[in-house]
Amino acid sequence: MFTGIIQSIGKLKKEKDLLIIEILDQPFDMQIGDSIAVDGICLTVKEILNNQFKVDVSEETLNKTNLGNKCIINKLVNLEPALRISDRLGGHIVSGHIDGLGKVENIEKLEKSWLLSIKCQNKNFPKYIVDKGSICVNGISLTIAKSENQGEIFTIAIIPHTWFNTNLQNLSIGDSVNLEGDALIKYVEKLLLFNKNKDSENISEEISSNWLKKNGWNK
Repeated sequence: MFTGIIQSIGKLKKEKDLLIIEILDQPFDMQIGDSIAVDGICLTVKEILNNQFKVDVSEETLNKTNLGNKCIINKLVNLEPALRISDRLGGHIVSGHIDGLGKVENIEKLEKSWLLSIKCQNKNFPKYIVDKGSICVNGISLTIAKSENQGEIFTIAIIPHTWFNTNLQNLSIGDSVNLEGDALIKYVEKLLLFNKNKDSENISEEISSNWLKKNGWNK
């Protein structure tokens, strides 16, 4: 698990079936077998070489995220090692499993911040967009400022620290970004949809006022 608080920036390149990430600024402790979020994608460290580490990556990951294009042109990626139990949860709970891609629609520079507007490229993702809710963009824990078209387009406000310490400053209109919805929303969605699955062998009770009262939620 991760928090979406970026600890370093890396440069990405491909070597046969492996990806090599060069750490460009702040180093962090890692061992072979550790999980590292690379632009929000949970990958496993296979080899460590000075300020670089290597990871295996599947065709599925290359096809469903922005890594496929980035590794061809040596783009910068955000890096975060996995969360320790003793760490502060500074962002929100992030799994490192990408739900879909977004496309940068607009970048607006304000006096003390930036507004970044993103259009969802996967039709099932907008349901996870909640105004003032959490979202993970390229591995960064961010807050949704506003949304349009039932969540198809959303805008996030970026403070200077985040802008200058992540790869958001390198984005251009039309660029692709990795998106992960808030895990809590997805768990709630799964529970609410469970009753609609008529083929399920274990149909749960319907959530109603009587159910809430019986389970101690409505006294």
